[in-house]
Amino acid sequence: MVKPPPARSAIPGPGRLGLVERTAADELAQLGWTDVGSIELMWALSRAPNADLALRTLSRLADVLGERGWAELDEALRIDKSLRGRLLALFGSSAAFGDHVVAHPDRWRMLTGTLELPDRHTFTVRMLDCVASVPETGGRSDRLIHRAGITGPDAVAALRTTYRDQLMLIAAADLAATVENEPVVPYLEVGERLSDLADAALTAALAVALATVIPDEPCPHDIAVVAMGKCGARELNYVSDVDVIFVAEPADARASRIAGEMMRIGTSAFFEVDAALRPEGKRGELVRTLESHVAYYNRWAKTWEFQALLKARPMTGDLDLGRRYIEALSPLVWTASEREAFVPEVQAMRRRVEELVPEDLRERELKLGKGSLRDVEFAVQLLQMVHGRTDESLRVSNTVEALSALADGGYVGRDDAANLRASYEFLRLLEHRLQLQRLKRTHTLPSPDDRENLRWLARAAHMRPDGRNDSLGVLQSEIKRNSARIRRLHARLFYRPLLESVTRLEKDAVRLSPDAAVRQLAALGYTAPRHALEHLAALSGGASRKARIQALLLPQLLESLGETVDPDGGLLAYRRLSDALYDTVWFLRVLRDEPSVAERLMKVLGTSAYVPELLIKSPDVIRLYAAASTGPRLLEAKPAEVWKAIVTSSSRYDDPARAIAASRSLRRAELARIASADLLGMLSVPEVCEALSSVWSAVLEAALAAVIRGSERTKGPAPARIAVIGMGRLGGAELGYGSDADVLFVCEPLPGADETVALKWAVSVAEQVRSLLGAPSTDPPLEVDLDLRPEGRSGALVRTLESYEAYYTQWAEAWEIQALLRAHTVAGNPELGLRFLHMIDRVRYPEGGVTQDAVREIRRIKARMDSERLPRGADPATHTKLGRGGLSDVEWTVQLLQLQHAHEIESLRNTSTLETLDAIGAAELISAADVELLRDAWITATRARNALVLVRGKPSDQLPGPGRQLAAVASAAGGDSDDASEFLDNYLRVTRRARAVVERVFGGEVNGH
Repeated sequence: MVKPPPARSAIPGPGRLGLVERTAADELAQLGWTDVGSIELMWALSRAPNADLALRTLSRLADVLGERGWAELDEALRIDKSLRGRLLALFGSSAAFGDHVVAHPDRWRMLTGTLELPDRHTFTVRMLDCVASVPETGGRSDRLIHRAGITGPDAVAALRTTYRDQLMLIAAADLAATVENEPVVPYLEVGERLSDLADAALTAALAVALATVIPDEPCPHDIAVVAMGKCGARELNYVSDVDVIFVAEPADARASRIAGEMMRIGTSAFFEVDAALRPEGKRGELVRTLESHVAYYNRWAKTWEFQALLKARPMTGDLDLGRRYIEALSPLVWTASEREAFVPEVQAMRRRVEELVPEDLRERELKLGKGSLRDVEFAVQLLQMVHGRTDESLRVSNTVEALSALADGGYVGRDDAANLRASYEFLRLLEHRLQLQRLKRTHTLPSPDDRENLRWLARAAHMRPDGRNDSLGVLQSEIKRNSARIRRLHARLFYRPLLESVTRLEKDAVRLSPDAAVRQLAALGYTAPRHALEHLAALSGGASRKARIQALLLPQLLESLGETVDPDGGLLAYRRLSDALYDTVWFLRVLRDEPSVAERLMKVLGTSAYVPELLIKSPDVIRLYAAASTGPRLLEAKPAEVWKAIVTSSSRYDDPARAIAASRSLRRAELARIASADLLGMLSVPEVCEALSSVWSAVLEAALAAVIRGSERTKGPAPARIAVIGMGRLGGAELGYGSDADVLFVCEPLPGADETVALKWAVSVAEQVRSLLGAPSTDPPLEVDLDLRPEGRSGALVRTLESYEAYYTQWAEAWEIQALLRAHTVAGNPELGLRFLHMIDRVRYPEGGVTQDAVREIRRIKARMDSERLPRGADPATHTKLGRGGLSDVEWTVQLLQLQHAHEIESLRNTSTLETLDAIGAAELISAADVELLRDAWITATRARNALVLVRGKPSDQLPGPGRQLAAVASAAGGDSDDASEFLDNYLRVTRRARAVVERVFGGEVNGH
């Protein structure tokens, strides 16, 4: 007969309770929680966020209380469910509070019965009483200035213990619902109580400071302590710096000592007390008079300082003086959005905050970064500053209350505000729970592989299994959902009401008034907000499906545009692009389905005047903004593949015009691809130059072949071979966006052909190539420049190989020999081109090196060029080509060293400036440090020169002065557009150092030359 399984015990064991520590069974036995009468207690323990921690703390407390003391607490836990919920939740959530109660074992009594959280007055009385404080003589009802009867270390110890007691009351009430069916304390109330406690704590710290600094006489100062930040807004965390500003009358050395002592005591006993938000920050005076504060904010304050004043609140000391401080500065807060620097300063501040977060912590950071608490706070404060000037209902300091006021005023949608508030409160809840664990300041989630701490956090945040996921799975899902919702709503908050004001898509949607819409767009960086509204109406107006898709896309697109240097130009470019692609099915779908494509496109459109025109004609390049599994699609095409594609495409046509049109089309797409990748930081300067040079070479090859085919079709076989020799930047594969193609045409009559006929035919071909490529077009120009040919503009367009050899060996001047250093075959007959290069090697790398007379002539020409060729009005410090330490300085220095040493050092026989610099360093002709300085200057100047073309849409060599265009150039060059002055300072520093090298090396101090 089979025995039935034993009946399951009604008394749960440690495993059923979720206890995993090996000591759990012994600790339960120690507490006497092993019988039927303790089942309810045991199950309550199992609901603690960390049941093992709660049990261990109870065991420690029982040891300290002794047999009689534990019996009393045990009986209270069995009778008082509220105590049970508060104590077990507190012990299971916070090792720090567990240690506090074990150190002060009677404190459990504070959590019994009906717990009414103290108000500010009660907190203040308790904090002041613990240091035996009395009101300062001559005190007024609005003057919270007291004098402590206890000072020194005893005062700090008393303050610390009393503060921790009061903090424990708030935490226990806040946590109790995780264990028992206790009321949930609303998020707003938690923040308010924590702020009230901070006010009370600093009131007591001020009392101790006053008694310490002025022990024997009445205080002669009116001192106001103004709370800033989260405490000022009454939304304080459990563990946070408390930001303060001091106002005093008079503001003398003794007032500063009182303030400094208050900060020291507060930091020792409670939390970090920080006065860094005061005028001039940590460098400024700790205490100022009201008049001094007002003078500073009127003359010197930056936008972030006015934004900080949104949360200013008198907290302690002379409250009347504090109120007068708020009344005096408040009008300045509400006009700050009209300041000229408002938009760039706000954008710079937001980016700096994001950059504070290390890359590996961004997904775990609750406070900063995308989809974080700061996103919500920043958005709310910006809207307050924009619209609060005309709407006083928005002048509230608390983030949640301000969000509600914005919804009530019709500045954001009610649903958006409600959803944003829910996500904000969720992230603040997690922040609070993380801080309670050890009472440490933190905003960082545990790492994904720290499942134990994540599971604790899920239970402490009262996550419950949902049928598909356990509490940890629910927590992870909620974190992702709320972070994504904040990111999504961040854009909607600013832009959805704007769109509704011009489209009327939804019947009950929030619509800004025209003036409010203009104000908001101006604050978001649009310098022509009324035109921007017209663009929005044109893009999203009407009832078509495309208009509705645009209306859905535009909030995110506009947010991305708002982060660029020229959102107005970007929005206009996007409108033009959308109009041009109106009948293209894939365009809006790609932007909708691939957010990274949309973000990259807005970055390009809001930075460059060069690329939008190319994209309108070559829109398929936009598809390449997407990422592939192997990396960015913009980088998939290699220069050799592009060269082959251009030449092959044009070879399909016999008509030269059609062939060149085909090569132009591919060139246009390639320029759009290269420039886009450049602007998005995907290509280095040498890679950009190589890609552009390869495109030019391919177009020349395609054009030459097309003209020859056309000639042969109509006039019979070609009588000569032709090679195209690239000179200057083309020969060095160092072209920029605005560079012409400097070339020489070389011909060689075929056997049996008449040389005169062959030469005439070659000249005709060269003229057609130059004419067809240089034909007027809306594309970037294709200028073929022949000015470097023998005898310059008066010389023959084409010469035979023998003619070039005769000229260069008999008549060439020093500068012409120097120009040959960069000669390289780029198109036409490769064998003829190679023979040309071998021929000129004897000229450009002469036996024994260049003569001293030639060196002196080159130096003379360079000096004349420096003084005469710089355009009128140009700044020699910031002219990228001819300026001090610019491209010309570096290239002439490199070329002089080539002329002097390439005859004996073969590695110097190179047309590339950068590769030649490497060879110069390897040969130790100049120091490695000097090589690096010249390289850095060449790359810096080339990057800046390319950026000028990308921003302006046309060639330019002169960096603009400080302002929006310099910021655009800085952004296009991969710098920080928020601080264009840093980009300019770096340019000046790099070129100044390079110029010193040039003066030493080119000037003749190296190797005896």
